[in-house]
Amino acid sequence: MIRQFFTSFKKLSKKDKRLIAAIKSIVGYKPFRLELFRLVTQHSSVAKTLPNGFRASNERLEYLGDAILGAVVADFLFKKYPFKDEGFLTEIRSRIVNRESLGLLAKKIGINDMLESDLKAGKYQFKSIYGDMMEAFIGAVYIDRGYKFCQKFIVSKLIIPHFDLDEVIENNTNYKSILIEWSQKENKTLSFDITGMIEAGRKREFRAEVNLDGNTIAEGAGLNKKKAEQNAAFKACQKLKLS
Repeated sequence: MIRQFFTSFKKLSKKDKRLIAAIKSIVGYKPFRLELFRLVTQHSSVAKTLPNGFRASNERLEYLGDAILGAVVADFLFKKYPFKDEGFLTEIRSRIVNRESLGLLAKKIGINDMLESDLKAGKYQFKSIYGDMMEAFIGAVYIDRGYKFCQKFIVSKLIIPHFDLDEVIENNTNYKSILIEWSQKENKTLSFDITGMIEAGRKREFRAEVNLDGNTIAEGAGLNKKKAEQNAAFKACQKLKLS
């Protein structure tokens, strides 16, 4: 079997060999099903249409990885903070698994370098692209090695090395609430408005703006209305030097 592996390894393309080396570096093992990780690298902008009409991209793996990651992080926090209530656990989990956080994580561990995409096509310029890929990567690890292995990978290779939980807890990332509290103290009229939406395949990106005393002071974008408002609020907080 070992001889067969090295014989097949020699037949792999340079691209596949680089992919295998990257996976081993990140996860700690060579994948059993390389085709899963090939799919991880395929953004929907470069998806190939199969004979049955299905467009092969990393979106199905993203869906699976999102569910697995959420369950593992929830379990990890539940055990780590036995005397914290549901609201605390939900908030901290959301700070870890949001797309922006996962996008930064993808860059830290280097999987963003594997992504194949056509980012020049403006309709695909979603800020969550690397966060989506991170979830797809987790989905591939889960299918390739099972839940227990994937759980260990998420906790020991992703959460513990890359998230300072004390810092995550201390940092209030709800910029909308920060802005609302400030406006009330300063007796300002504040509003958040959804100004548009862009569709690309099955994904949608919303646009939002923050208005202060009738003037637009910041604009933002996100995969849903709440995230678009938070992104706009973050920019407004920066402009007003609130956080």
